[in-house]
Amino acid sequence: MVGGGETGTIMLKILNQMNPRPFALVGIIDDDPQKIGTTIEGYKVLGGNDILLDTINKVGISDLIVAISGRMQGSMFQALLDAQQMGVDITRMPVAYEELLHRVPIRYLEAEWIVRTFVDKARGNSFYEMLKRLVDIVSGLIGVVILTLLFPFISLAIYLESGRPIFYKQARLGQGGSHYQMIKFRTMWQNAEPNGQPKWAEENDRRATGVGRFLRRTHIDEIPQVINVLRGEMSLVGPRAERPELVDWFQYHVPFYRARLLVKPGITGWAQVNQTYAASIDETIEKLEYDLYYITHRSFLMDLRVVIRTPMMVLGLRGR
Repeated sequence: MVGGGETGTIMLKILNQMNPRPFALVGIIDDDPQKIGTTIEGYKVLGGNDILLDTINKVGISDLIVAISGRMQGSMFQALLDAQQMGVDITRMPVAYEELLHRVPIRYLEAEWIVRTFVDKARGNSFYEMLKRLVDIVSGLIGVVILTLLFPFISLAIYLESGRPIFYKQARLGQGGSHYQMIKFRTMWQNAEPNGQPKWAEENDRRATGVGRFLRRTHIDEIPQVINVLRGEMSLVGPRAERPELVDWFQYHVPFYRARLLVKPGITGWAQVNQTYAASIDETIEKLEYDLYYITHRSFLMDLRVVIRTPMMVLGLRGR
């Protein structure tokens, strides 16, 4: 590991949490004299760039992870170039983070990354986009059939417990920040937010009715969104749609938050199958990391992977 600062420490913590370890880490190289000889997250700082090449030869290093977030000394840069010429593979910390966690490390990226890397990757392939829309239409039609079959039973249960309306419409932000009305089965009591202020979903949310809690935990409440999919406002797979008020708030507290609006929101998605509902800023950041990873790596096979994993999430009753 080249760099024992904040980003390097984050990578070391990630490695310590993984079992089995993806590789054997020998130690840390850092030019800070105060760090040399110390231990960070259980790994020793072996020395500065002056011992890098000797260490590679003596220990047989095959890979270097560069986790330097600040300014790099010219001598360190030259040592890394020499190491590369020796056949050592060099990986930047954000790339290693993505490969290990399948998330984008938004806390440790500079603003220029959005323009230099993210925007280029976010451009969808035209064939993929056509195939994705075709899948959306087919899945939407299948969803309408399922909705038709379940509607009499669900509507009766909702009506008997809390009256009308059966469906609940709410403004959400779609691709490019466009507004649309998302359709769901109503799961809350009427006037659950009397002051109009949106709140995070909670475990055993008091705003939810008894029927509503069941619909949420099984995700049945989201079936009416197939209508939004057929309209082209949503996709089967994509980031979770958010309310405009929350997006306005998040964009001032979470870096790159609006980048998730580059694609259509989805009924299910990479973040949804990897993480439960976000109920804090830290959880929102983690969820966004999954969303941005999906946007930069999306493909038909990745969408298929999400769809295959979704039933396990539903059977696990992970909804709130």
